[in-house]
Amino acid sequence: VQLQASGGGLVQPGGSLRLSCAASGFIFSSRTMGWYRQAPGKQRELVATITSAGSTNYADSVKGRFTVSRDNAKNTVYLQMNSLKPEDAAVYYCNVNRLGVQHWGQGTLVTVSS
Repeated sequence: VQLQASGGGLVQPGGSLRLSCAASGFIFSSRTMGWYRQAPGKQRELVATITSAGSTNYADSVKGRFTVSRDNAKNTVYLQMNSLKPEDAAVYYCNVNRLGVQHWGQGTLVTVSS
């Protein structure tokens, strides 16, 4: 299993970023995919998930601002982040649980600062 996240960077408060995670090594279309984040000194937390059927779930802190989506033809999951706040700054990871094993991408850094 490989998960390659990209799209992070520096953005001003109120700005937007779109993260991508390219997946391989498993049947992508059949798996729930997740986005997590970890800020310095904090535990990793769930941001959003999307099931194989396209049902989504969000952390309360990002509801209405972030949108998770997937393209099964490209084996890619996305996280559109709008109205970014300084507290959204973190390393963002994509995740899949396959056969009871959690797999993580390498993470992509999002910095929100003026």
